Amino acid sequence: MTAKKINAKDLPMQTKKINAKDFLINNGIIVVLIMLAIFTAIKQPSFGTPDNLKNIALNVAPRFIIACGVSGCLITRGTDLSAGRMVGLSACLAGTLLQKPGYSGKFFPNLPDFGIWWVFVVLLICIAVCAIFGLINGMVVSFLQVPAFIGTLGMQLIVYGVCLVYTNATPIGGYRAAYTEVAKGRLLGVIPYLFLIALAIGLIIWFVYNKTPHGKYMYAIGGNEQAAEVSGVNTKKTKIIIYVTAAALYALGGFLVGAKSGGSSVNMGMGWELEAIAACTIGGVSVNGGIGKVSGVLIGVLVFEILKTCLQYLGVDTNYQYIAQGIVIVVAIALDIRKYIAKK
Repeated sequence: MTAKKINAKDLPMQTKKINAKDFLINNGIIVVLIMLAIFTAIKQPSFGTPDNLKNIALNVAPRFIIACGVSGCLITRGTDLSAGRMVGLSACLAGTLLQKPGYSGKFFPNLPDFGIWWVFVVLLICIAVCAIFGLINGMVVSFLQVPAFIGTLGMQLIVYGVCLVYTNATPIGGYRAAYTEVAKGRLLGVIPYLFLIALAIGLIIWFVYNKTPHGKYMYAIGGNEQAAEVSGVNTKKTKIIIYVTAAALYALGGFLVGAKSGGSSVNMGMGWELEAIAACTIGGVSVNGGIGKVSGVLIGVLVFEILKTCLQYLGVDTNYQYIAQGIVIVVAIALDIRKYIAKK
């Protein structure tokens, strides 16, 4: 029997068609949201103004830092549902320690003005407090073998309760200028400090993920934890470092969000962990572990923030905005699982 001769010229075209189809399916959310952004810019010309784009970038900065923390957990097939509450705790903790000396509703009336260096001390305090909760998360997931979803869900409630007890659910405001300047100030009057901080964190996380043994261990655990352990990777230690680092990033994000907002409450950061997970997934960080890039995290956060801004500019009711965000989260996870099944 004579085999049918295959025309080699047809192969590239077939490959291109398959790749184009896969690209549209795997990146469908990004494509749709880009079209939504174009439509919004046409309907509302103010959407595309430099001031609005600057505001979007400033909103993305702290959320990107938080999403970087969540990404490490996802890459190791874990998650962190306590992220948003740690953001709120950090914001409240910083707020109570950085109020103006003469503010009438000061949380600690007798706390003196220590000067500008006190801002950095308070940041370290916030990071240390949240890192303790991150350490507990890592130990519960690593040593007690509690699924990350359950362990961090319990920590979410614990952190929220601690914040309620600490603040007595009292809104906090009256921040000193040295604190708000961290988020609202500009280098040479041009480049926002918030943007520079997010850029620095992104570069550090990229270096850790791609150029250090810890990053290699992290991806190895996400790919196959048993194989990584047999290969000599200290999986427990690596996971603990990941959750502690994530908590430190949540603390930094909450510190910056509080400075940017000029006030805080126990509800600050509520639900941000879900936004971070969705943003990471949209950006290519797989919930099935072993896959993820810092650049993808940035794209995912930017896309999710553009979605919220577009809905606001189009006058969509706030209640329906939550529905739209929920749909995006479900679709993003569904597409990620689809890619994982196709790979298997």
